[in-house]
Amino acid sequence: MEKPAELKAATYDLVARDTRSVGSYVKSGAPWVWVTAAAISVAFIITMALLLLTAARGLPHFWPADLVQAVYKEPGKEQQSLLAEIRSTEEVTSARLINAGLPVSDKQPLYDRLLLKIANRDLGGVDFRYVLSDWLVERSEPKDATVLERVEWGNFHGFVVALKEGDQLVASGEDAWKKYQERQDRVSDLRGKVRDIERGRIGAVNYDLERLRLQQRRLELDGKSAERNPKEFAAIEAQRKLEDARYEKLRVELDKLNAEMGRDALVMKTVDGHEMTLPLAKVIQGYRPNDMGLFAKTGFFLGAIWHFVSEEPREANTEGGIFPAIFGTVMMVMIMSVIVTPFGILAALYLREYARQGPLTQAIRIAVNNLAGVPSIVFGMFGLGFFVYFVGANIDKALYQENLPSPTFGTPGILWASLTLALLTLPVVIVATEEGLARIPRSLREASLALGATKAETLWKVVLPMASPAMMTGLILAIARAAGEVAPLMLVGVVKLAPSLPLDGNLPFIHFERKFMHLGFHIYDVGFQSPNVEAARPLVYATAFLLVLVILSLNLTAIRIRNKLRERYKALEH
Repeated sequence: MEKPAELKAATYDLVARDTRSVGSYVKSGAPWVWVTAAAISVAFIITMALLLLTAARGLPHFWPADLVQAVYKEPGKEQQSLLAEIRSTEEVTSARLINAGLPVSDKQPLYDRLLLKIANRDLGGVDFRYVLSDWLVERSEPKDATVLERVEWGNFHGFVVALKEGDQLVASGEDAWKKYQERQDRVSDLRGKVRDIERGRIGAVNYDLERLRLQQRRLELDGKSAERNPKEFAAIEAQRKLEDARYEKLRVELDKLNAEMGRDALVMKTVDGHEMTLPLAKVIQGYRPNDMGLFAKTGFFLGAIWHFVSEEPREANTEGGIFPAIFGTVMMVMIMSVIVTPFGILAALYLREYARQGPLTQAIRIAVNNLAGVPSIVFGMFGLGFFVYFVGANIDKALYQENLPSPTFGTPGILWASLTLALLTLPVVIVATEEGLARIPRSLREASLALGATKAETLWKVVLPMASPAMMTGLILAIARAAGEVAPLMLVGVVKLAPSLPLDGNLPFIHFERKFMHLGFHIYDVGFQSPNVEAARPLVYATAFLLVLVILSLNLTAIRIRNKLRERYKALEH
């Protein structure tokens, strides 16, 4: 018999010899732990790098950059005065510049090339310009250099000369700048009232007038006429007169507000001495970046971001905000979630709980899994052909004959886009729900049945609640994919600019037939279809950053719901 100490030493030696071999180390599972951790770390780093890249390229667009006044002396050409923001700097080889026709010396291997935002597109034809740093001399940053953000033609760079009220001079020089701030606030208030009348109240009148036209058209299709059915036509005509009176009243009010907005004007001078009179009605805001401190710039930066997410786009989507795109993306995802969740859960329930397990069921599962790998554009083509041209056209024939030949549902819209994406993400929800149902212990089902519950009651009160976290996981994956899809949406509902939101104050409040804007398509449109590439580039990064944040917010909401469900039914698992 061995002594205890010797036995302990022998056991230790056996274990040590066993763990020293590569095979035993692999069998222990430790390498897979490290591989999994490394994969998660790489995925996390890539995600954070993506977010940081989009934020670093997009968010500086909203920071009020200083204006540099300088003289550009290109050899052999007349010198030019510039007042511009320096957007970026890059090193370019002399050989490349010589090939471009610039008279640079080949003895200097590299030159700094600057991208300047010179604004004043209505005067010079372009917003941006590349210059060589060596030729940009006599630089200074005057405190009174002013940036005006305009409704049209982009920004204006220059100096304030005077402020006018009609033809009367109100102030000049610095006094003009001080009084301009108050008058711009007044114009902004008036612009808000004008927008409320144009988009809200006049929009409602036009909507009601259109409904009256359709009511009359419906009566005519039913074989009725003003002579044989005078009461019905008279009621429509009376209502139309009321709407016309409302419109006339609003038009008078609108003309008055526009006249008040056009009262004041700012006289500006460009850096090369050209004077322009800019009505304040055409100016959104003005600021002097060289005269702003850190706190003032930070406040301006936060305000610019708020305007970006809360306002409508302008200038072919290269200026203004992206609120309609955010609204359309979130609303489409919510409609898609409402549609795909019950269908996915019912399909999974049937496959797991009711269908006879055999070759046919297995074939259906394989088909569902393969459906997840079909290119999204194929779903878009199916949605266009089936939902829009077949279902929508038949709905129009049955319910909206008075609108024809203008289609109501027989044209791309947010409902068809949501249904197409629901089909696209349906396999994800089915597979995740089936996996969740498979993990419910059989003993729980048997216990419920033994207590007298029916199979339906067992599914509804025991199985489904316990499988709800898995269902939410499927929904999270579906939301992530649906929010990022663009290709199918280009066929079934998304547009560059939507005149109205799918949700407003007009009956029936939710307009499923309307087209909508989407953040993913907005990125494609601004990045690849915009005529002003340099102006659009930072907006592409900013919109991409915002799209990731929207997807993250939707997913975090679903994850929070899933965690609550998991905690609620955790006790049943033991």
